[in-house]
Amino acid sequence: DFVVRASALALRKVPECNASWIDGGLRQYTGVDISVAVAIDDGLVTPILRNADHKGLSALSEEMKELAARARAKPMGLAPEEYQGGTFSISNLGMFGIKEFSAIINTPQSMILAVGAGEQRPVVKDGALAIATLMSCTLSVDHRVVDGAAGARFLGAFKGLIEDPLTMLL
Repeated sequence: DFVVRASALALRKVPECNASWIDGGLRQYTGVDISVAVAIDDGLVTPILRNADHKGLSALSEEMKELAARARAKPMGLAPEEYQGGTFSISNLGMFGIKEFSAIINTPQSMILAVGAGEQRPVVKDGALAIATLMSCTLSVDHRVVDGAAGARFLGAFKGLIEDPLTMLL
């Protein structure tokens, strides 16, 4: 839920990343619609949290749980408009113990965030060795839409939000 919220707010802060390459041209979006990968018995589906940048953590959490449950129902209980579209995707393999991975972009979207497991790792803090819980995230981008500098600005905004979660509660 924090990753979804941080991604949505980062896209709002870096709007040039909230775009797609469609019909040979750039399409900029005003709404931030986050697709989240959900494993189902015969593959993968990406239900969409529409206008995610305007929803709080609780609302995002409830909506995602409901969409994921319906996606896993037999037959799938999602309407096509609930899993087609979106402006950005998140794929989380951390729950399977995967430390880091690269995700494949869901076209026509221009970016997908691959989220690895949060795990304790050694870090240097104030000049001393310490243990911290770290999570690896890898961003894949379509360079026709998002260049390296824009991708870095997005990741910087995401990092700032995810490392200071209280900023997302406002």
